[in-house]
Amino acid sequence: MSREIKRNPQQPHYDAIQATSRAQQLRHAPRRQRRLSPDSELFQVVVEMLRIGWSPQQIARRLRSIWPGQSERHVSHETIYLAIYAYPRGELKRQLISYLRQADGKRPKRTQSNVRRERYPAHLSIHLRPPEVADRLVPGHWESDLIMGANNRSAVATMVERTSRYVILAKLEAPTAEAAAEAIVREMSRMAPSLLKTMTHDQGSEMARHAEITARTGMKIYFADPHSPWQRGSNENTNGLLRQYLPKGTDLSLVTQARLDEIADLLNTRPRQTLGWKFPVEVLVDHLQLSATNKLETIN
Repeated sequence: MSREIKRNPQQPHYDAIQATSRAQQLRHAPRRQRRLSPDSELFQVVVEMLRIGWSPQQIARRLRSIWPGQSERHVSHETIYLAIYAYPRGELKRQLISYLRQADGKRPKRTQSNVRRERYPAHLSIHLRPPEVADRLVPGHWESDLIMGANNRSAVATMVERTSRYVILAKLEAPTAEAAAEAIVREMSRMAPSLLKTMTHDQGSEMARHAEITARTGMKIYFADPHSPWQRGSNENTNGLLRQYLPKGTDLSLVTQARLDEIADLLNTRPRQTLGWKFPVEVLVDHLQLSATNKLETIN
């Protein structure tokens, strides 16, 4: 009752007839259309971004980059969440909810591999890396790891460039050191030589042939301290993102290199907060163009 009187402050007394008339007018007045109504073009754009694995926060920030100065095309990540959960019941709503990523930042503990852990005779400690690696200012320094498939019988090598967070995925024919070396060399050799400076891996025996990788690619291999995943934070984060596409327990031997390339493309064209909401591929290209410009200036 008190709220009703506050909505209709008539002096000196509350007028029920006027209050009823005002309520009817408000009920029939045209309501402003929601910016993310299901029939809007913007809603379809948001749905497509969700479909390829972007989070609402990434979408909200990227919309500002795509349409700068067009506030009518900008929405907050809260608005995106509300639009999804306010959508009428049905298959599309279930799909929209399934697109929302669970990002708790924790990576499942990797089970013990069938491959025995061992020391390296020519060990290169992470503490011996050039200082530029830690600064993330010079491209060409990578972090690497393996993600294991069902029963540790299959594996995929993951390589992440530290400056841009650019991802490369390589299918292994078997979870062995020989297969790991062959896959890493195969995929990394496709990159420009200027991007093949160093690679940092954990102390797994899958890198027992690190000297071969160095000889064939020119990259120096360094090893993180035991039980120190934070020393390869970019790679650990990427492995967590990969589980959206390759859930734990997947038989990775059935996943083709073409499919891995598709997944890498999705990750490399996903805006990252740490990159100012740019794509990893955009940052990498910017570095390559800057490097080429500097070389021309040096020659001239």
